[in-house]
Amino acid sequence: MKTVCLYFQVHQPWRLKIYRFFNIGKDHNYLDDFTNRAIMQKVARQCYLPMNALLLKLIKENKGTFKCSFSITGSAVEQFRAYAPEVLDSFRALAETGCVEFLAETYSHSLAALSSKEDFVEQVKLHSKMIKDEFGKKPVAFRNTELIYSDAIGEMVSELGFKTILAEGAKHVMGWKSPNYLYTNAIDNRLRVLLRNYKLSDDIAFRFSNKGWDQYPLTAEKFASWVKEDAGEVINLFMDYETFGEHQKATTGIFDFVKALPKAILDAGDMSFATVSEAAKAYQPVGVLHCPHVMSWADEERDVTAWLGNELQNEAFSKLYALKDKVKALKSADYEYVWNFMQTSDHFYYMATKWLSDGDVHSYFNPYGSSYEAFINYMNVLADFEIEVDKALAAKKGSKKKVATA
Repeated sequence: MKTVCLYFQVHQPWRLKIYRFFNIGKDHNYLDDFTNRAIMQKVARQCYLPMNALLLKLIKENKGTFKCSFSITGSAVEQFRAYAPEVLDSFRALAETGCVEFLAETYSHSLAALSSKEDFVEQVKLHSKMIKDEFGKKPVAFRNTELIYSDAIGEMVSELGFKTILAEGAKHVMGWKSPNYLYTNAIDNRLRVLLRNYKLSDDIAFRFSNKGWDQYPLTAEKFASWVKEDAGEVINLFMDYETFGEHQKATTGIFDFVKALPKAILDAGDMSFATVSEAAKAYQPVGVLHCPHVMSWADEERDVTAWLGNELQNEAFSKLYALKDKVKALKSADYEYVWNFMQTSDHFYYMATKWLSDGDVHSYFNPYGSSYEAFINYMNVLADFEIEVDKALAAKKGSKKKVATA
């Protein structure tokens, strides 16, 4: 019996408003409330609400044999609460079916795993608590931001108590090995690793509406036959949830495809659906995944250069994390909140200059006219935030001196 594991990433960043040099020291409101609200409500209408309703219908129709998994970032949940509470209700309805698993990740969809173990651990714990509070169950499987993974990151995740982690089935890491089997982390063999089948995942996420594709149009029956023919034990189909109705518009027939997929998979024979944790428990690992260098699911290179691949990104990243100890010393919820949304990986993604291999993807997600414009805007906000942090620290020290001399 072959297992199909469907996993969806749900994320919306808090977008910064246009913040000029002359705002520094004067304006301490950094977010573009109008844009954040408008985008969240648009994606809720086009993707989250109709797709959640469809998945709930499919789970009921298939009497528990259709299952899937999600991870939802803290920033997305915060925006659901603020702008679209009905979306959160629809995710809770999915959770109540017992056929949907919610994974842990970094709360603010950050790159903390590449910089600070302390901050990574803190963010993961914060996110796990949020998932338990919202959906009633503590997550036992983990998905790092953008499937960023290495042996060392896997070890950190295992130390946090997680049993399973998701990663990319990148060719430069896998070599001749297939992603359609279960593996273990190279440092801690207790951690199970599920690898994304990027070919089949991208057939849906990127190629579905491409009329120039030699397999267009893609039907559920055709796709089910590909899944069945692909050798292995577990086929991991991991993709952005916004694929459905947002990146692939409803007019492409994407919802009809999803509606027909469970029946097509189950009717093909010898195949079943499972959540991430169920899939990891169903099989014995066939080997160890050796990944000494960091990989991700982004771009053709499957590395982290989408976020930390040029001088602008590295300068902004270094400047941000140079503030870490100061922010922690303040022990202030307000400053922690800003610190969290400034870590979101999207800010660094907007600064990418990788226009050769994946220019269309980068430009689609980028609200700025250029990578330099994204960098300047971010650094202006960061400059004001640093000033405010230093002021608050000085005031805190001053109050302590007064207490000491009183």
